[in-house]
Amino acid sequence: MNAEQLKQADAKFIMPTYGRYDIVMDKGKGAFVFDKDGKKYIDFVQGIACSPLGHSHPAISKAISFQAKKLIQASNYFYSEAQIMLAKKLCGLSGLSKCFFGNSGTEANEAALKLAKKITKKTDFIACENAFHGRSHGSLSATWKASFREPFFPLVEGFSFVPYNDVAAMEKAITPKTAAVILEPIQGEAGVVVPSSDYLEKVSAICKKRNILLILDEVQTGNGRTGSYFAYQQSGIVPDIVTTAKGLANGVPIGVCLSNFAFEAGNHASTFGGNSLACSAANSTVDIILKQDLMKNATSVGDYFMQKLKALPHIISVRGKGLLIGAELDVDAKKVVVECIKEGLIINSATPATLRFLPPLNITKKDVDASLKILEKVLSNG
Repeated sequence: MNAEQLKQADAKFIMPTYGRYDIVMDKGKGAFVFDKDGKKYIDFVQGIACSPLGHSHPAISKAISFQAKKLIQASNYFYSEAQIMLAKKLCGLSGLSKCFFGNSGTEANEAALKLAKKITKKTDFIACENAFHGRSHGSLSATWKASFREPFFPLVEGFSFVPYNDVAAMEKAITPKTAAVILEPIQGEAGVVVPSSDYLEKVSAICKKRNILLILDEVQTGNGRTGSYFAYQQSGIVPDIVTTAKGLANGVPIGVCLSNFAFEAGNHASTFGGNSLACSAANSTVDIILKQDLMKNATSVGDYFMQKLKALPHIISVRGKGLLIGAELDVDAKKVVVECIKEGLIINSATPATLRFLPPLNITKKDVDASLKILEKVLSNG
């Protein structure tokens, strides 16, 4: 089918849960994607941080192809070498000792919430205003945005919200029923909101003092994006539970909940969780991020990108860490995104006034300069 036929079929057969741009994507390579008509785009969204090595990375394609020919899924009734090797790597990187595998960040957060209830025998959670933790019933209960929540009331009881980066409010909200605090080291969906440098350290200390758990949602910040494998490592802490997903397998669906605590047999499960195909892709992705020192590249190129962004018209502030970057505008960010896509640059608006940039961790300054040229053109015309 051509592009127009595909769009008509989409409208007929697929639930309209997404506001799509008028493009049918066909293929990708590295930092670039190509639509069905052959137009080339610089992709600074990368599946919403899902492809830290860029599209169609040859080593990932090789790992997927090898595993697909060998064994894709035999179920969690049996041991899996790829799953065990990935768990060993992630435990070594995180400072935690056990993994539970699912298929997404939402599933990882659901596991984290259940695990916290099991361990503490308590029912309540403290989340942050403007937080995003997913859209299933439990993870949605920890998500702030009213338009996401209200159509699905009643949600899971026991969730309260405090302002992000407010340690005093966090401590004040703790009650005898509180099982855990759940928060993002950087609030990505809220517009790349970076807390003060000692925020995570202070929250961790409060949780220890009050005997509650700290859950860190690293679905977006994990896997090298902020310059360390997990963002919390820059604060010198080890949380009780960590979740990550998105970039873990370079675009193949996977999620993981890590902790020193553990479920028992029958407590929780995921049919496809930790399947051999996804774990093989993840093993290869983790190896490449580490061997090629892409966290260092994320820091250096990210700093370069943020400095250059500050000089562009209509940008009033730039914030972020590594290659998770937000730029606050004094014009409509969504309109800027649309015009950039027309010019061949894919970016994203996290809020009506904030552009979000999530390029691959192996992005070059040359590609950053090309994206800045397009963005400057659009902003100058805005």
